Amino acid sequence: MDQLTLLSTGEVGLVAQVMDSSNATFVADVTAGDAYSWAIYKPQAGERPLWDFEPGLHARERAAHVLSEWLGWGLVPTTVVREDAPMGVGSLQWFVDGDQRQHYFTIARDRPDLHDQLRRLAVFDVVTNNTDRKSGHVLLDAAGRVWGIDHGLCFAAEPKLRTVIWDFAGEPLPGDTLEGLDRLTRDAPDELAELLSASELVALRGRARRLVAHGVLPFDQTGHGYPWPLV
Repeated sequence: MDQLTLLSTGEVGLVAQVMDSSNATFVADVTAGDAYSWAIYKPQAGERPLWDFEPGLHARERAAHVLSEWLGWGLVPTTVVREDAPMGVGSLQWFVDGDQRQHYFTIARDRPDLHDQLRRLAVFDVVTNNTDRKSGHVLLDAAGRVWGIDHGLCFAAEPKLRTVIWDFAGEPLPGDTLEGLDRLTRDAPDELAELLSASELVALRGRARRLVAHGVLPFDQTGHGYPWPLV
């Protein structure tokens, strides 16, 4: 059974709560017949109110996966929205068994062979207007694949970019991102219209246009471009 089918149809059970998360986050198990996996469950009922984001951050988690797959970048683990989860509607994301000793800062320092993947993630953060790319939101699995997680604070229409991935600022956009960005200037996944507001979709395509026009990864020109805490 593929990941999407298991997450969409399997029985969800709570295993443990992630205690250091700002919103209620749970490790869950998902079972369908002989198929079984862990997942990360973020219920809307466990969200803290925010002045600059409407309730329903789980939709943005799904939107990040949808966009990553549509672009062909494969950066965000499979993520679905489940209405029938134990604490109500929320996102359910495939659990990445990452090396807990690794995060963005260690990967960038010790694994130059993975810098191409990190550059792609830097582009993704800019185009999605990621407000909370902490170092610990970058995972490295046993196969050497880099994943980005925690995208509930993305896609705002107003500029809010805060990320730890500034090492590649000023460098040309990776060649493998240009085709997807150019396509995004003209089109977007249909499902995003169900997950984001109309103004957020307009802003998303506008960010893609600016990236393509400038051709380089931006610098932080605000002095406020880092999240806190950094890790």
